[in-house]
Amino acid sequence: MQQKIIILDFGSQTTQLIGRRVRELDTFCEILPYNKFPKDDPSVIGVILSGSPYSVHDPEAFKIDLSQFIGKIPVLGICYGAQYISYSNGGKVEQTGSREYGRANLESIDLNNRLFAGFEKGSQVWMSHGDTITAIPEDYDIIASTGDVKYAAFASKTQPVWAVQFHPEVYHSLQGKQLLENFVVNICGSKQEWSAASFVESAVQEIREQVGNDRVILGLSGGVDSSVCAVLLNKAIGKNLTCIFVDHGMLRKNEFTKVLEAYKGLGLNVIGVDASDQFFKDLEGVTDPEQKRKIIGRDFVEVFNAEAKKITDAKWLAQGTIYPDRIESLSITGMVIKSHHNVGGLPEEMHLQLCEPLRWLFKDEVRRVGYELGMPERLIKRHPFPGPGLAVRILGDITHDKVRILQDADDIYIEKMHNYTMPDGSSLYDHVWQAGTVLLSTIRSVGVMGDERTYEHPVALRAVTSMDAMTADWAHLPYDFMADVSNEIIRKVKGVNRVCYDISSKPPSTIEWE
Repeated sequence: MQQKIIILDFGSQTTQLIGRRVRELDTFCEILPYNKFPKDDPSVIGVILSGSPYSVHDPEAFKIDLSQFIGKIPVLGICYGAQYISYSNGGKVEQTGSREYGRANLESIDLNNRLFAGFEKGSQVWMSHGDTITAIPEDYDIIASTGDVKYAAFASKTQPVWAVQFHPEVYHSLQGKQLLENFVVNICGSKQEWSAASFVESAVQEIREQVGNDRVILGLSGGVDSSVCAVLLNKAIGKNLTCIFVDHGMLRKNEFTKVLEAYKGLGLNVIGVDASDQFFKDLEGVTDPEQKRKIIGRDFVEVFNAEAKKITDAKWLAQGTIYPDRIESLSITGMVIKSHHNVGGLPEEMHLQLCEPLRWLFKDEVRRVGYELGMPERLIKRHPFPGPGLAVRILGDITHDKVRILQDADDIYIEKMHNYTMPDGSSLYDHVWQAGTVLLSTIRSVGVMGDERTYEHPVALRAVTSMDAMTADWAHLPYDFMADVSNEIIRKVKGVNRVCYDISSKPPSTIEWE
């Protein structure tokens, strides 16, 4: 039986991050809405209560019966979770009138408490709360304090319950991973058996049991998730898998040919469909980015369905849905964070059942599974790429010439990023979460080439560092690299006479321009 930690989500923006940290400890975890604790599940070895946008005093605050698990298995409350534990057991939580936000240091720590084993006095943590705990229940002890927060952490004297008002899951809490390891491994008793190798073994068996000898169809995008999904399915069912790769004409330069060759080199049965003429025709004159997305999404479904219908004996549609897609599509606070095409169900006319072998994995775990399956490193490490492709990196209407300009400029940028060696010996590409080029086709810029004036388009280079794309900082690329890229693009790409670099972070900006 696979051990697991249950993370009850009270609506915090960092709940996924808690899950990722637990998985980094080679321990399976499941994130569930705050009111969906699985009763009578012997595989659950511990519970973590997340933060929340609400105050415990808010009439709309999420509240549960803690007796479902307190006294039965170890419990860790984080931020709102800590406040709710105190509030529910006779302690006091009060509004301070100002948020306690940012870095703080644990000036007092009970190093004999198992939760803080291995900690250093003065350890930096990250606070983010409006209310604060002013009194803890009678049968609890203070186990850590900061200069401003007396009850930074506390624990029950009689039951396996711990609570912290700071966020150990964020990187600003420098020993946060140690705290979570103390809870998950030392307190809950995780055997740390969750790994890429164990996942592949169990997933292959599950796929075979689920689909049997039926034929499965998978839509490939060239991205990491669908690629790993395809190789995993191929390992499980071999020739019973048929992959469909649709070219809408706005992929990276030569990507359709390169990706098809890479997939066939992996032994996959792939059908390539060049439908670019249809997409360009339907996008003609369209400038609104949302309209571009809708047209591309509609046409993709039409093209994919038409090709899928030719495989008359198919009974399953496989998708590269990963765990964050499913979490973000859960309605916990009454609002979906964002909808995902992979979790929206299947068109009724397809009459297919759904197979999602990666549905429990985070992005970094998908990559580890790719390595375990022996996939090429360059395919595993690919940066995220928008589904509508370069259509949302061209400001204004879409034409063949604009796509050509952007493909050429982007190809120079990305290849030079691959070839630029950093001090640690790795490529600059591997130091960046996502990089891409934007064509400002609604703007013309004056330039001089030789003895002639030019009136052509600028392009903007974008590169960000991030852990999960929820927030992102602009990457501080080396000046010599940027000078080389700018010179090469202006020299070789007809239609471009100026190169800019986007130094906006998310928030307030987004990673993509449209």
